[in-house]
Amino acid sequence: MVTGFINVLKPPGLTSHDVVQQLRRILKEKKIGHAGTLDPLAAGVLPVAAGKATRLLEYLQAGDKAYRAEFILGLKTDTQDLDGSVLARTPCPPFTEGELQAAALPLTGPIFQVPPMASAVHYQGRRLYELAWEGLEVERPARPVTVYQFQVLKAWRDPPYYRALVDITCSRGTYVRTLGADWGDRLGVGATLAFLLRTAAGTFQLTAAWTLEEIEAMARAGNLEFILPPAAGLQHLAAVTVPGDFIPAVRNGVVLKGEVCRSLPAVRTGDIVRLEDGAGQLLALARVAINNQGAYLFKPHKVL
Repeated sequence: MVTGFINVLKPPGLTSHDVVQQLRRILKEKKIGHAGTLDPLAAGVLPVAAGKATRLLEYLQAGDKAYRAEFILGLKTDTQDLDGSVLARTPCPPFTEGELQAAALPLTGPIFQVPPMASAVHYQGRRLYELAWEGLEVERPARPVTVYQFQVLKAWRDPPYYRALVDITCSRGTYVRTLGADWGDRLGVGATLAFLLRTAAGTFQLTAAWTLEEIEAMARAGNLEFILPPAAGLQHLAAVTVPGDFIPAVRNGVVLKGEVCRSLPAVRTGDIVRLEDGAGQLLALARVAINNQGAYLFKPHKVL
């Protein structure tokens, strides 16, 4: 069985599920899943888990994301991207880079964002996009997200519109096209996403991503170097090295006492940590607890 993460460079035109289906065929492995859905319009980093690593996807998704996006200022659609119907066209006045950047400033930091109707968010047992296909629009509660960076790289006139290239770094659950639409509204002309490239997802970087063609060619040659060890996607979690004598117990889900470890990272009750052997191989994920004597306990709950 293949186990680990794959840093896939998703092309535009495919759904994230399409990518999973292709990898199931290439690797002859049924247990494959992805983290952080990318819409068909979007391209870029799509972390994929195979085998037992699929059990770790929920922890991988906690990582932040980075994007490069192009927006068309002056154009509004009902999906906030070019797949939708045009709602309004507004000729743009001359913008300075300072004005464009200033309008983005209120959209950085912790903000609340209303998810678009053309999204996979659940509403009373159905996806919002399913309701949108039926012409329905429902009330959606705003959700907290964090935008760490909204940097305008360049902008140019494309009469009657403006086009702008931006870099965005944000927390999980942020809708970039909604961020752009809100930015356009602040500029008084609206905006629509023209293209989207995810440049990073957690520790996975665009420069180290593999295309599906590359993966298929390597798999045919018996070269599986594109499969990363499970710990590679979980570097944001603190690591605890398990002494050799206690590894069999951890593999059986037995609680590890912190006092048997040579050194411990700075952790708090409730944190999730990686339990690894001396070679850095992931054994389990564990939750931190403290016993009556104030000593650390590590309770395995995802054992590989």
